[in-house]
Amino acid sequence: MTSLPRRHLLVAAGAGLFSSPFSQAEAAWPAKPVRIVVPFAPGGTTDILARTMAPELGRALGQTFVVENKPGAGGNVGADMVAKSPADGYTLLMGTVGTHAINQSLYPKMPFDPLKDFAPVTLVAGVPNVLVMNPAKAEALGIRSVADLIRHARANPGKLNMASSGNGTSIHLSGELFKSMTGTFLLHFPYRGSGPALLDLIGGTMDLMFDNLPSAMPHIKAGKLKALAVTSAERSAALPELPTIAEAGPVKGFDASSWFGLLAPAGTPAEIVSRLQQESARALATPAVKERLLSQGAIPGGNTPAEFASYIAAETRKWAAVVKQSGAKVD
Repeated sequence: MTSLPRRHLLVAAGAGLFSSPFSQAEAAWPAKPVRIVVPFAPGGTTDILARTMAPELGRALGQTFVVENKPGAGGNVGADMVAKSPADGYTLLMGTVGTHAINQSLYPKMPFDPLKDFAPVTLVAGVPNVLVMNPAKAEALGIRSVADLIRHARANPGKLNMASSGNGTSIHLSGELFKSMTGTFLLHFPYRGSGPALLDLIGGTMDLMFDNLPSAMPHIKAGKLKALAVTSAERSAALPELPTIAEAGPVKGFDASSWFGLLAPAGTPAEIVSRLQQESARALATPAVKERLLSQGAIPGGNTPAEFASYIAAETRKWAAVVKQSGAKVD
């Protein structure tokens, strides 16, 4: 076989004649719909944020972004599915502080490694949690503040039930931390997401919940839930009149906030991760999206993949200490 002169090979390489099929696939991405897996049931903050981002990314990248709910095991079922999906940019996860910073300290065995099995894309939003009660139950028991709640719970251990979006979520851990720091016992009922938990709380089956502010906000404004305090160190700009738990309890040093971010399976090409981050950051900076999130109590993100990876590592260390302090466990 006649070989090409080296000069011709260099020209051909420069023209892209020997580019690999994989690099061509990267250039064409996305060539089909992309799914964003939400590891919780519809109606919660994870779901709300995914459905906010999906159409924005779809418009920017010229493909449909489909939200798919895969609840179970405190978010581990959906996260594990994404971890084991092809690293081609067509399956993403709306991860949470639970799936990526809490669960590995709470569960004795994890089906995936939150750090090694994912490529962080960007932080989408940070939110405080909010302590809410069924209004009728609060009125009947004379609970108008966090201090009232603590007094009643101490006098009636196990008589109040506490809903959560699932074992290991920040909603669950906020409640466990509260119990630990106040010497109270609230009976925990884990659900498969905030949506179904909120329905039972509003309906009166459950008594209280430490929900993410964006999913609880519409019900607070409609009078369907009574808000007692936010769980963050500072008050929320969305509900500035609402005290923090540290102020209202008082429960000195109480701080348990949530966050949500996009992640891809480990090994996803850096070019795809970078493009997803850039378009996500642009969307989060638009006045319409920014105002929508802020009005719900969420603080828009948009950091780089490297910054998000560092943030996850720091949050993992922080929540490991919270889990240890609270004594929470999941069998």
